[in-house]
Amino acid sequence: MEQKKEPLWTKDFLLVFGVNFLLFLSFYLLVVIIPVYAKGEFNASTSMAGLASSIFVVGALMGRLFGGSAIERIGRKKLLFIGLAAFLVLTLLYFIINSLAVLLFIRLFHGIAFALASTATGTIAASLIPNSRRGEGTGYYGVSIIIASAIGPFIGLLITDRISAEANFIICSVLALVTLLAALFMNIPRLVLTAEQMKEMKGLKLSNFLEPKAVPISIISFVMALGYSSVLSYLTFYAKEIDLVEAASLFFIVYAVVVILSRPFTGRLFDVKGVNIVMYPAIIAYAIGMVLLSQAHSGIILLLAGVFIGLGYGTLQSSSQALAIKLSPAHRMGLATSTFYIFVDIGIGFGPFALGFITPLVGFRGMYLLIAAMLAASVVLYHLLVGRQQKNGWEKAEGVSVE
Repeated sequence: MEQKKEPLWTKDFLLVFGVNFLLFLSFYLLVVIIPVYAKGEFNASTSMAGLASSIFVVGALMGRLFGGSAIERIGRKKLLFIGLAAFLVLTLLYFIINSLAVLLFIRLFHGIAFALASTATGTIAASLIPNSRRGEGTGYYGVSIIIASAIGPFIGLLITDRISAEANFIICSVLALVTLLAALFMNIPRLVLTAEQMKEMKGLKLSNFLEPKAVPISIISFVMALGYSSVLSYLTFYAKEIDLVEAASLFFIVYAVVVILSRPFTGRLFDVKGVNIVMYPAIIAYAIGMVLLSQAHSGIILLLAGVFIGLGYGTLQSSSQALAIKLSPAHRMGLATSTFYIFVDIGIGFGPFALGFITPLVGFRGMYLLIAAMLAASVVLYHLLVGRQQKNGWEKAEGVSVE
């Protein structure tokens, strides 16, 4: 007889899913309109307008470093409320911005608040997911970010175009308030640390800012995020160059649909067969997607690239996060979560800057082809850092902490 599945979609999991969705929706509503707002309101240069958007990522990295190391000492519930309350206050401060310097200041601290809150939601979600359904549950949880990333930029630009940037600030303030109120109804698992564990997590040592067991898979996540940053940042420019703007407007919708539809299968496969059976094909699918993108001469090929990138990067993101948590001790779950996000944030945040030096030399097609080659080579990197230790299944791998 098949063993009964442990429950996943509990009230608390639904609440943390919703809170995380609204957090990321607020982020995506603002990230695309802030450069336009900075230019229009303060006559900022293109580089300074870009900084107004990207300085949020710098703040997020600072918040992740602090949040991951402090979450279990401070407490998951307390860090969540600190992050959500600060996120609400800083969103309200957008209404009093009167200079570019003030905008940069608020964006930096808004990034810190966002990181504290999202590190807490990620850790709480991980603690609510049954260990036997780690891949499946992490995959479903990640859908909250995927949906936000698919609709947020579209809604943000539409509202700014039809009404004003201030209307986005109002919506984001309401969303921030709703997240804070929703968190009040959440029963958050409390982890009691032993005296030895408390001592271990004190002090200014590297292992208190990055979880060592999560670093190898997080390095892979950095490479994958670096590749995806080229899609986020340069797809619009590329689409204009090859005259496929209409198809490009549907790209992220196709990507999101593929991710949402594939998550139940890839997550379950992760739990039943182990991580390698998911990761190797996903990296290959991702590379194929980039090749298709580099060679797109029609809308169909561009959207087909979205399908493969969705199957690839969409699967890699959730599976990598699930493995980072699975490989780490239970009392360092928050640190594992922040370690994963730190590497992803660096890849997404600083990838466009690095790729900006390559694109003038090889063009957009050449850049996407080079990324495809990098992804293909990362199969070997994954095998060396992670895959060979997981060949007999993650539950038997050396150093794995199974709850």
